[in-house]
Amino acid sequence: MPERISHTLAPVFDAQSRILILGTMPSPRSRKAGFYYGHPQNRFWRVLADVFAEDVPPDNRSKEDFLLRHHIALWDVLQSCRIEGADDSSIRDPVPNDLSLILGKADIKAVFTTGQKATQLYMKHCLQRTGIMPEYLPSTSPANCARFSYEDLVRAYKVLEKFI
Repeated sequence: MPERISHTLAPVFDAQSRILILGTMPSPRSRKAGFYYGHPQNRFWRVLADVFAEDVPPDNRSKEDFLLRHHIALWDVLQSCRIEGADDSSIRDPVPNDLSLILGKADIKAVFTTGQKATQLYMKHCLQRTGIMPEYLPSTSPANCARFSYEDLVRAYKVLEKFI
């Protein structure tokens, strides 16, 4: 049976956040690194850096500053679930995060979900509470390299610019 994992990373946001990006659940590597998208082969930070024509933030504090400077809130759909490693397809017994923590304090104009599983979980567990239809973004996971080239990801994530 997959292990029950509880979310250990605080959401990143402030009152000036305008978009909310949601993954599913921090991977074991991200939990160990203490920040989102912590796997060295995950393309999330490289993609965002290219979208905003900046260098890749080198550490967790720089990543948080990058997000806030661009008015991006970052969290995950789930507060806890049963999951095998980082395999989203193995998620069982999901418990959603209370997104009102961010939505009640920031003027969020759009919600983006990274990957199909995050989108499915948001639609099932969060949409009715938030009333905000999510926009799908492809996963930046190394497991998604065959389906989405780096250039495809940068093109897809450029949609963030219109909400900032």
